[in-house]
Amino acid sequence: MALDAGTEALAKLAEEHVDHRFKGLPPDAYGLTVAELAGGRRNLFTGGFTTPVLALSAERLAHNLRLMETYADRHGLAFAPHGKTSMAPQLFHRQLEHGAWGITLAVPHQVRVARAFGIRRIFLANELVDAAALRWIAAEQDADPDFRLVCYVDSVRGVELMDAALAGAARPLDVVVELAAGQGARTGARTEAECAAVAGAVTAAAGLRLVGVAGYEGEVPDADPERVRAYLRGLVALAAGLDERGLFQEAGEIVVSAGGSAWFDAVADVFAEIPALSRPVLKLLRSGAYVSHDDGHYRELTPFNRVPEEGALEPAFRLWSQVVSRPSPEQAFTNAGKRDAAYDLHLPFAQVVRRDGTERPATGVTVTGLSDQHAWLRTAGDADLRVGDWVGMGLSHPCTSFDKWQLIPVAEADGTVVDYIRTFF
Repeated sequence: MALDAGTEALAKLAEEHVDHRFKGLPPDAYGLTVAELAGGRRNLFTGGFTTPVLALSAERLAHNLRLMETYADRHGLAFAPHGKTSMAPQLFHRQLEHGAWGITLAVPHQVRVARAFGIRRIFLANELVDAAALRWIAAEQDADPDFRLVCYVDSVRGVELMDAALAGAARPLDVVVELAAGQGARTGARTEAECAAVAGAVTAAAGLRLVGVAGYEGEVPDADPERVRAYLRGLVALAAGLDERGLFQEAGEIVVSAGGSAWFDAVADVFAEIPALSRPVLKLLRSGAYVSHDDGHYRELTPFNRVPEEGALEPAFRLWSQVVSRPSPEQAFTNAGKRDAAYDLHLPFAQVVRRDGTERPATGVTVTGLSDQHAWLRTAGDADLRVGDWVGMGLSHPCTSFDKWQLIPVAEADGTVVDYIRTFF
């Protein structure tokens, strides 16, 4: 799909009507288009939004986009942020505007969403052996000479299935050999010999073209800086070894790719050591959680904590819910639960309390559990919390925050909502 068609698809998102599908939006906005609602610049706290409601900070989102753009540029990295984090085409396009090479995805459905919005470069960080999906991708490539998809392969059997499904395609599908992060890690060939066998099978397959190597350092067992760097150096050595054997002869460039959101400083360091190969090297970083960052998992693990002179990402999500029950001095409940908040790695973090237009720190308030539609709060003696108060919560792990909300308000610091982000999970 051409980029102008993708721009048209983005414009149509603004024509979508606000209705019962979208949580937290003002009931009196029913029937308005998203553009009309955004044009009204309603305030998140006084404009009729209902709790629970998730909001993105406009300023922090913009900051994170700029920061990773400059980081990748400073370290000579191409950047294909993992779009599965948000599955938000509006954010895909903002990332491209900030210099991204393309978008990383994980499964065929996500590729279809990206293509519907005109994304031309996709890195599929997963094995792909589904015949129907492969035939659809081949048809997309045949119809659009500017579309490029690169995906993982980690077995000779996978190569055989892919090649059979791609029979008759006009263009070969670009693949990279995935090197596992260690024994017992996730996907990927475990040894250099296995990688070499897979690479050899790819070069013999008419429907595939070997263009590089890739992996995910976030799966290194008992990860620490030394183990992660050792794995990444093994990935670089694999690329160099396959190149010495002449296996990248059909590639215009050699792709070497890694990079989640916890160790991209190690990726930058090791990829700076990649030797000259027979073809130009595309050093492709894939960190995706940066776009919203978080108040838990990635805030603790961000490489910017280890290298503070590089800058700092800012948590951009806040979930607002309302105290609906205060059964004892030690306990309170708000109306946000598992349907609304990420909870796979950490519980939400109570940050601020809002009452009568005034915001203050949530002193003495701790989230101790989530039911389907309630947050359990423990309140210490210094906690000033009443039924009706709004509690603003930070969230952990953006990968399971975006997927709970189909239309997310983007609010400025004073609460003015300036945009709405549509997600597709």
